[in-house]
Amino acid sequence: MAGLKLCAFDMDGTLVDSQHHIVAAMSAAFAAEGENAPTADAIRQVVGLPLEVAVQQLAPGIGGLQVERMGQAYRDAYFDAKSDADTPEPLFPGTLEALDALEADGWLLAVVTGKGRRGLLSVLDGHGIRGRFVALKSADDGPGKPDPTILLDAVSEAGCVANRTVMVGDTRFDMEMAVNARIAGGIGVSWGYHDAVRLRAAGSVIILDRIDELVAVAGRLIEPDGED
Repeated sequence: MAGLKLCAFDMDGTLVDSQHHIVAAMSAAFAAEGENAPTADAIRQVVGLPLEVAVQQLAPGIGGLQVERMGQAYRDAYFDAKSDADTPEPLFPGTLEALDALEADGWLLAVVTGKGRRGLLSVLDGHGIRGRFVALKSADDGPGKPDPTILLDAVSEAGCVANRTVMVGDTRFDMEMAVNARIAGGIGVSWGYHDAVRLRAAGSVIILDRIDELVAVAGRLIEPDGED
């Protein structure tokens, strides 16, 4: 473990601009059950939560089998849209360069997402970047955010330790998970689904406006700990 350092990323809203597919799929899931679709802004606010939890937050009056059906309708609509698209959801500008810079600086990389494994692998494979990550943790691997389990599992799988790990994400759920896991710090990004006020309130130690700032910021967060 000596000297290892891990940078874990959320997926939607952090690495990948998937807003259009997510909003369209959730609207289709509500329509399939004859429910009024939430606003696009309401949908954006629950991105990062486990799917069924997100559905229940958007429609508190439903439950049980209806939630399960809406979850499956979302998945079907999401993957139908992806299969019809010519290209995968785009990576945010500068993402590949940031991954290159982190690896050049000695960082191990992981993804810790509320997305299901099928969706996670589809995005990574669509961009040819699955092999860059030493750990991939999804909604299928444990409790959803902000529970710290899947983040801590990624730390363990990478052979690293919590105080030499940072979590990069765009929602308060990512930042709360980072706090709960007691890692070196949660780094919020301004280009995703939750604004800087919510990210800071949830425990983000810094907000990035540009992804090319990530290497310098991440290095400062773990530097005081030295090597374990």
